[in-house]
Parts: sequence; C-alpha cells; structure tokens
Amino acid sequence: MIKQPLWPRLRKRFVLHLDPVLLAAIGLLMLTSLVILFSASDGDWGRVLKQGGNMLVALVILWLMANMPLHYLMRTALPLYLLGMLLLIGVALFGEISHGARRWLNIGVTTIQPSELMKIAVPLMMAWYFEKNEATLTLKNYFVAALLLLLPVALIARQPDLGTAVLISASGFYVLFLAGLSWRVMLAMLVAGLGSLPVLWSMLHDYQRHRVMMLLDPEQDALGKGYHTIQGMIAVGSGGVLGKGYMYGTQAHLDFLPERTTDFIFAVYSEEFGLLGNLLLLAMYLFVIGRGFVITANASTYFTRLMAGSITLTFFTYAFVNMGMVSGILPVVGVPLPLVSYGGTSMVTLLLGFGMLMSIHTHKKLVQT
Repeated sequence: MIKQPLWPRLRKRFVLHLDPVLLAAIGLLMLTSLVILFSASDGDWGRVLKQGGNMLVALVILWLMANMPLHYLMRTALPLYLLGMLLLIGVALFGEISHGARRWLNIGVTTIQPSELMKIAVPLMMAWYFEKNEATLTLKNYFVAALLLLLPVALIARQPDLGTAVLISASGFYVLFLAGLSWRVMLAMLVAGLGSLPVLWSMLHDYQRHRVMMLLDPEQDALGKGYHTIQGMIAVGSGGVLGKGYMYGTQAHLDFLPERTTDFIFAVYSEEFGLLGNLLLLAMYLFVIGRGFVITANASTYFTRLMAGSITLTFFTYAFVNMGMVSGILPVVGVPLPLVSYGGTSMVTLLLGFGMLMSIHTHKKLVQT
C-alpha cells in the first residue's frame, strides 16, 4: 500500500478544519495586542511574554474546538449550561469576595470565574433549544428561551458584574433575534425596558449609578468617579490624525491613564497611532466580523446559523462597548478590547467561540442526535 505524502496527511489531521482567512485576521489582532501591550506596560517583557502564553493556550483551544464535530458541540449544550448555573449558584452561596464583588469560586486546586463560561454556554443552550423546537416554534418557545437567558444574567448582575451581564444579555438577544423573534415583540420589549428604567435604576449599586452619571457629565467629579472617562477621552483626542508615535503617548507613560493594559488599552493605541491607526484597527475588526457573517450565511443548519451569528455579533459588541467606553460615549463597564487587552480569560473565551465558528464552517453536515 502506497503511503500518502506527509503534508496531505498532516493537513487532513491538523489543518483542514481551520479557516485560514479568519485565523490570519485573528493573528493580526493578536500581533497588534503584543505590540501595544509592550508600550502600555512600559516595556515589560514579562507581561508581554505572559500574554503570548495566554494566546498559545487560547489557540490550542481554538484548534480543539475547530476539530470538534457539530453533533458533539450540540451534545455539550445542556450539560454545559447546567454546570454553569450550578457554579453561579455556588458563587452566590460560597464565592470569594474581592473589591466588593463576589465573582470567584474556589474549587480547591484553583479559583474560577463561572460567568466567563456562560458567555458560550448561554447562546449554545438557546441555539440548541431552538434547534429542538424548530418545526413548531411559538411565542411560548421564545419565552422559555428568554428565561434561559435571564436566569444566569440575574445571577451575574447580582455579583455584581455589569460588564459580563451586558455581554451575555447581548449574546442571548442575538440568538432570539436570529431565531425570528417578531419585531412587534421586540418593540414591546423595548417599551417595557424603558418603562422599567426607574426600577432598574433603584436596583443598581452606588458605583454603577455614578458611572452612568459620569457619562453625562464627567467633569462633576474629575478627580474621582469621572477620572477614567476624562483621561480616556484626552488620550483618544490627543492622538490627532497620525498619533504621537509608538511609546510616546504622554497619558499612558506619565501614568495619567488608568488600567492601560486592560480596559483602556484602546486609549493607549489611539494616542500613539492616531486616527489612521484607529481606522486600521477598525478595518481588522470589521474583517473578522465580515468573515463571521459569511460563515453564518453559509451555515447548513438552524443551530449553526444561530450559533455563528451570535458569536459574530457578540464579538462586535465586545469591540463597540470597549471603544465607546474609552471614547466617553458609553459608561465604564469593564469590558476588554477583544483580542488586544491583556488577560487570559477573555482571550480563551473569544478563541473558543472562533473555534466553534471554524467548526461550523468546515463541518458542513450536522448529525442529528
């Protein structure tokens, strides 16, 4: 028997289920992350290398997910969601308190943040539910799906973790929208949401109310609650068209800019690379989002269309919320700039989602279970 050449065998086993177009775009954003992180951390090679390690771990997870057949992906939906809910209840009962929030759960060998798991588990569960009821969808099914979304969001908002609650709410809403929720129902939901604003306002913590007020007028507490917003806007605006040059941003390197390697890394990038750099960064994000929409449009089943669309639109929400927060058009909610901000948890969650996208793109047929 003649052996097949080495490269075709390696390609079939390790490369076939990777989307080279999407992978190249993700790689460019990761490279941008390492470049700007070196500047934002004042040349801290240790932090840059640690982020590189985070990226390698996330890429391995992406590869594993890309090679997972879709029927296995569907089988994980219910147990993953139930596990996430149990862990969130565990956080509410036994979670560790840090900086006034109860978000972490000690499981003996390490501490975990279960809310991150729900960024994938919630849309996966909702897509699975709609797939199971595709033939007989009624308003009751949309109500049940909304409950599947609201239960974890309520537990996460109670921690409190407003940023994660917003992202999970968005990912779940996108599944509802893509599943064909009536515009009349969505309009009724919007009216109900606006009508409940006074109640929601009273349920917010003091620091959350302050963040909203600082959005309207950050100057009223320029050295306190409004400091993050003001410094972010100064950094973004001071970059001008061409920027101040790599590692020459004054807001970051003179320590005016807070959280400059994580939530406010976009401000560092804007100050150093200016408007032209921002347009290039936006082009990279739009390319990733556009590729996600292409995969969504070509998905072969109801389940895969819902999942691909939710993953793509949630990635858009990550980028929009972070850039809006740093630019002063949205409240500060602690959402990182996707694939650019320092941190391993967000990187792993995002590349887990992109691995699912690649699996959806390359595994054309879904085996029903």
